Amino acid sequence: MSFKSPSFGDRMGASAKAKKAALERFRVKSADPAATERQAAREAAQLARDGRDSERRIARQEAEARAAADQRAQAAMRDAERAAEEAARVAEQARLAEQAAREIAEEAERRATILSKASAKAETDTTLLAVQKAARDARYAARKARK
Repeated sequence: MSFKSPSFGDRMGASAKAKKAALERFRVKSADPAATERQAAREAAQLARDGRDSERRIARQEAEARAAADQRAQAAMRDAERAAEEAARVAEQARLAEQAAREIAEEAERRATILSKASAKAETDTTLLAVQKAARDARYAARKARK
């Protein structure tokens, strides 16, 4: 006998017996109908978890899609509002330009009226001066004729 208490052969035999016993317990458990029911219940629970996970994932994707669509709609509304504001600004500028053109036309018409009145007055004044000069010349000629 050696200084080691269980020999190598003893240990190998005990290991083989333990393996056989574990294998036998496994065979008994696998043949047990309750074990198959538990396994089926575990698989059903796993399928249910997977289903809930996929539903949550789909709901999350739908929510993200709705949020993205809302953002695009809001961006489109902002763009439309900016375009409407720009159109209103352009319309206001056109209205102001039209008003300025009307005022310029009225000023030109007023000046044309003033010029026509001034030219008519100048013509009247010229005619009056010519008549006055003719009358003065006639008086001088009458005076000279009297002498």
